[in-house]
Amino acid sequence: MRFKSWLGASRLPPQGPQSELGVDPSAAVRHVVFDYAMTLAMGISMALIFKALHWPLPWMLGPLLAVSMASIMGFRTRSYVPFRNFGQWIIGMALGLYFSPDNAHVIAHMWWVIVLSVVWALFIGALFGAFLFALNRHSIPGLTLGTCVFSSAIGGASEMTLLAEREQVRTDLVASAHSMRVMVIALVIPFTLKGLGIQGSNALLSNVHEFDLMGFGELCALSAVGVYFLKKWGRANPWFLGALLISMGLATDGIYLSGVPGWMVNAGQMFLGVSLGVRFTKEFIKMAPRWLMTVVMGSLLLVIACSGFAYVMAQLDDQNLLTLILGTAPGGIAEMALTAKALQLAAPLVTSLQVCRLISVLFLLEPFYRHGIKRFETAEKA
Repeated sequence: MRFKSWLGASRLPPQGPQSELGVDPSAAVRHVVFDYAMTLAMGISMALIFKALHWPLPWMLGPLLAVSMASIMGFRTRSYVPFRNFGQWIIGMALGLYFSPDNAHVIAHMWWVIVLSVVWALFIGALFGAFLFALNRHSIPGLTLGTCVFSSAIGGASEMTLLAEREQVRTDLVASAHSMRVMVIALVIPFTLKGLGIQGSNALLSNVHEFDLMGFGELCALSAVGVYFLKKWGRANPWFLGALLISMGLATDGIYLSGVPGWMVNAGQMFLGVSLGVRFTKEFIKMAPRWLMTVVMGSLLLVIACSGFAYVMAQLDDQNLLTLILGTAPGGIAEMALTAKALQLAAPLVTSLQVCRLISVLFLLEPFYRHGIKRFETAEKA
């Protein structure tokens, strides 16, 4: 009976004081727990199917597809924020372990590739914003160039939405654009590379460590400190970046406390996939369909353009083309780094390129908007 209710119930719980609605608080809690359990069960089931079919990133893409389709169909799916944070924390620690002293030395010699990648990201993001503005300015009343700039910047969805809220532009369009872009790229790139039979073998990946219970506890404690300070300073994506920076710093100095168990990494990927999937509700798809369609079109064009840029960089520096494609791809850090890991490409280099780009966009986008785009919009109104 409860399963049947889950299939047909609305996604949102009743609003207002429970005493007035006559709702038993304990029953409401049980329903919420049941929703979480059903969502996770669906994600695990699809992950196992993906794994049996040997499809890429089964523990992230399987739950992402299953939960997003269920959400769009009206099922009452839920994502538990602490689970998502746990996933980002575990993935950050695991990826940081690949930054051995030798790997760090190789990456340091590629500083100019990283700088050019940052400049490219800012440039192509601006073009994407102009693309969105040109195609939607007449169909969405009150659409501003500023909204399109924050929607098109190649950064994290939550970070760009917060910046957009601070600058008082339309956060609903910004959040939907980034959610759609990340989902499209998280699906397109891994499946495309897997379909082409891509499988690398890069020396930067050969840095796997055995699990040690005591050492793992120390690693968790230290990375939690990194998470705490990034959260206290209001930095973007603290659970992932805080754990990544601590783990990376230890590995770069040759301090190896412990590896991260594979089942934890799989669980982290699943929680990440579920957290992305629950965003795609019926209401989300119905909201400005032309806007979402142009975001999908633009995202695919971004993949092509960034792949072309990666090809040029690979020719100039004699680097692995696929590694640079993932490093410059306009997707999320964790998604692209996990794809590199799964395909046995240089996960440290991919992570470095993605992290440097994110940090640069976060620091440079707001001044660019305030001193460039906002002044332009004010002059236009005048």
